Amino acid sequence: MSLQTMPNIVPWEQGRQVPWPTQASVNPGKRRRLGRLGPGDGRYLFVPMDHSVSDGPIASVEAFRSIVADVAAAGADAIVVHKGRAAVIADVPLGSCSLVVHLSASTSYAPDVNEKVLVGTVEDAVRLGADAVSIHVNFGTPTEAAQLTDFGVIASACERYGMPLLAMVYARGEGIADPYDPAVLRHITNVAVDLGANIVKTSTPRPISRMSEIAEACPASLVFSGGPRSEHDDSSLARLAEEVVASGASGLAIGRRVWTHPEPASVVRTLVDVLHPSAGEGRIPAARTSGE
Repeated sequence: MSLQTMPNIVPWEQGRQVPWPTQASVNPGKRRRLGRLGPGDGRYLFVPMDHSVSDGPIASVEAFRSIVADVAAAGADAIVVHKGRAAVIADVPLGSCSLVVHLSASTSYAPDVNEKVLVGTVEDAVRLGADAVSIHVNFGTPTEAAQLTDFGVIASACERYGMPLLAMVYARGEGIADPYDPAVLRHITNVAVDLGANIVKTSTPRPISRMSEIAEACPASLVFSGGPRSEHDDSSLARLAEEVVASGASGLAIGRRVWTHPEPASVVRTLVDVLHPSAGEGRIPAARTSGE
């Protein structure tokens, strides 16, 4: 498919496509990579697996590799890992599942766990064959200014290299009265877009029925987190995915509730059935690994 004939990569709003971003507003490299992040229906299912930096190992070496292979085969649109982990799993076939390299980090041992710092570059992601990079910003913290500065630096590099940017934005600092307030989430997701994000991830609001208020105000593709780990209840995740679709948001980014499940592939298939109901035969796994 030529660049001239490629469809716009667009989010969904109230069941209809919204023409953002336009072909004219996205450089060719970004457009190609955005096209690889999903089946082209404007929805996404990302599985973040970067938690080993913040919280410690999420699985043994071999179990981690198996989880990656399973969620990729089950239809996840992308996994999110740090650069070193991407190199470790470079020989694990991803098929049509994309690689997103996470550039932010903090650990549970830090005096301020909400202070995220840059630990990678867009150049690192290019060398690893990534389809996108992600950063994390916690609003309302004492280090918000520094995190926003890092955001600007990475956004500019993404433009230079034609790399899509997934911004994970949360309201978690002392300056935030309610981290799930829809008004606050509307604000921080728009900050992410204004600073250059192509896809924005944020918390699921409370009540969940107010997701549409955030989706309607966000001019970029918006994905919600899956919330804290819970009992392994696939039906509740399916209902969450249905709420996301109904809200006009673009999808979900669910980590813990996938890889802590006894059958991660089953969870992914459940979510794919809701988010990509007609994509089954449209995404044929290819012999691609995370290091390409």
